[in-house]
Amino acid sequence: MPVKFGRYELLERISLGGMAEVFKGQSVGAAGFEKIVAIKRILPQFSDDERFVSMFIEEARISANLNHANIGQVYDFGEIDGRYFIAMEYVPGKDLSTILQHFRTVGQLMPVPMGIRVGIDLAGALNYAHTKLDASGRLLQIVHRDVSPPNVLLSFEGGVKLID
Repeated sequence: MPVKFGRYELLERISLGGMAEVFKGQSVGAAGFEKIVAIKRILPQFSDDERFVSMFIEEARISANLNHANIGQVYDFGEIDGRYFIAMEYVPGKDLSTILQHFRTVGQLMPVPMGIRVGIDLAGALNYAHTKLDASGRLLQIVHRDVSPPNVLLSFEGGVKLID
C-alpha cells in the first residue's frame, strides 16, 4: 500500500542503513504525471541530530550539482513532517554487492568483461566528481568516502551508477 509523503508516494522500502532509509517512490504531478524515483530520508531517531542533518544536507547540495551518466541524479531535496529527504534517480537493477553474492552462490566469478565495464564506468564517475569545478572555476574538492559494492548500482539495461 503506497504511503503519502508530500508530493511523493512511497511504494516500498528498498534499503535500510544505519541512519537513513531508501524507498522506491513515485512523484505525482499535474494531469496524471508520474515518475518513479528513489527517496532517501533520515530515520526518525536521527532527525534531531544536527551533525547528521548537516552531513545529509551537504550530500544533497553536492550531489545536485553532479550531472554524469554514471552518477545517480538528484532531483529534489526537502523536509516533510520534520524529516529531510533526497529524491533521486531510481535505477531498476541490483547493487554490485548483490551481484557479487550471486556469483559466489553459484560458484562463479564475475565475468571479466562485466568487471571491466563496471571499473571503467566507476573510474569515469569518480574522475568527473574529483575534477568538478564550481561556477568560479575552482575545484569542488569532492571525495566519495564510500565507494563500495552497495553504492554501485547495475541497471537491468547494463548501466552502472555510483550513488551515496
